[in-house]
Amino acid sequence: MRSSREFETGPSLDEKMAVAAEEAGRGLSRRAFIASGVAVGVGAGLGPFGGAVSALADKPASSKLSKGDAAILRFLAAAEILETDFWQQYNELGGIVDSEVPGGSGSPMYIKALEVLDEDMPQYIHDNTEDEFTHFTFLNAYLESRGREAVDLKQFAELPSSKATGAQQIGRLTNLMELTVDTSWWTRYRSHTKNPDLGDSFAQAVPGLAKGEHPAIPRTDADLKPEAHLQAIANTAGFHFATIEQGGTSLYPALAQRTRDAEALRVVLSIGPTEAMHFQTWQDKAGNAPAITDPQTGLEFPNLKESTDEELKANLIMPEPAPFLRKSLPIVSIVRPTETTGIAMGVVEFLTAMGLFKGQSKGFFEALKQLASEADAARPRG
Repeated sequence: MRSSREFETGPSLDEKMAVAAEEAGRGLSRRAFIASGVAVGVGAGLGPFGGAVSALADKPASSKLSKGDAAILRFLAAAEILETDFWQQYNELGGIVDSEVPGGSGSPMYIKALEVLDEDMPQYIHDNTEDEFTHFTFLNAYLESRGREAVDLKQFAELPSSKATGAQQIGRLTNLMELTVDTSWWTRYRSHTKNPDLGDSFAQAVPGLAKGEHPAIPRTDADLKPEAHLQAIANTAGFHFATIEQGGTSLYPALAQRTRDAEALRVVLSIGPTEAMHFQTWQDKAGNAPAITDPQTGLEFPNLKESTDEELKANLIMPEPAPFLRKSLPIVSIVRPTETTGIAMGVVEFLTAMGLFKGQSKGFFEALKQLASEADAARPRG
């Protein structure tokens, strides 16, 4: 995710939150987040991951995690639960439904539009979804094995599903039908001269996605035509995939700087690079999005594959060297941002501004805000 500086112009999260009356003055009860086995709210079936938490938590616990390290891992578990929720929605309609990632039956026309970006898109969507399942189940199990409470957001899974054929009709945590997608990561990773950690800002690769509210999955079967409209929805999904995963690419190293227990640090450092692998994949696929204009909304996708602008070219998917720590030092190829101050709350604000939580309850926002506040309060290393 971006550094906290980049969120200051977005909607105030405080405007969207209120403390539940019964919790006023004493904070949100941890009891709301205790998982009895595996965090729910991410679909009807969890395949082979259903018993993961209990299986690991039953093993003898090592020393109890500190409050700060537990807060970091709890926030990461919550983020992974949210990721799993929306990746499952993508997989139901555009991925591969099997025993590994159950639920839904697919939308052939949506899949065909996604395959314009890459013929292997259904497999990649499936595998990304499976990864997120394993991330949150492992993090919750690890928390319990170290004497800390797991995270459960099932009480907030009340948002409606897509009504398109192929989607499960269950409660959701996230909304993929009204997104405002920030694509400034595209130019950020192609810049030799700027870094968001040093206060720099970046142009949007697809300006139209950063304005308005756009579906990334078909909302009903009516969205399956005309063809250009459905392709715009698939293009939106392609860029949203990368927007989310570049966020995780920054989130893990940022929070690693606050993780003090050696084994907990190993967990954070081992999961984090998989987010970078996801980002690299989706950035490449987003570059294949065809240049079209949605006939229903006017949303325009530029032809990035033929751009001659160094900060827009589609095939520059390796991180270009950029300033790091101080501009007096040589440029270096890095993940950016990795500023740790306020990173968790910045993530909450970023996802909120994206529209991913449109329709969610006040209690949901307050819960997420508390998890973020506790993670950000963990003392940095050094």
